[in-house]
Amino acid sequence: MTAQTDVLVNLKVNGKMYERRIAPRMHLSDFLRSELHLTGTHVGCEHGVCGACTILMDGKSVRSCLTFAIQVQGAEIHTVESLGTVDNLHPLQQAFWENHGLQCGFCTPGMLMTAAEFLDAHPNPTREEVAEAISGNLCRCTGYQTIIDAIMSASETMRTSGKV
Repeated sequence: MTAQTDVLVNLKVNGKMYERRIAPRMHLSDFLRSELHLTGTHVGCEHGVCGACTILMDGKSVRSCLTFAIQVQGAEIHTVESLGTVDNLHPLQQAFWENHGLQCGFCTPGMLMTAAEFLDAHPNPTREEVAEAISGNLCRCTGYQTIIDAIMSASETMRTSGKV
């Protein structure tokens, strides 16, 4: 067995360039959490099933637990930390808070990133379309109704404020 040689990776995450030497088989989720200390990306099943690790790569949702960091060289990565701040919540974050769209919060980052991608492409969705859009994200606490309520509320806020 040969020793693993670290590789140089350059990534743009949340608008900032990063360069690190990492193991070639380091997953993007581990890179974000361990190397960049962006712990909003959660790791649940590590099989791409639960959706907790969902991030946006070049505007499209990606399961970061299934993606090697070196695979996204030159891509634009956005994590849940890119949405808003405590003092200036993104409309999705505000709607999740107001509509009780979270309980334990473990699935929330993946739900938010999935919803952000979905609303970018579908600014005026139906409840059924929202349910279908988030169907790849598992939540064991809410029963999804309040999550759907939150996404519907955010879509209305985003349309009326011009943030779509």
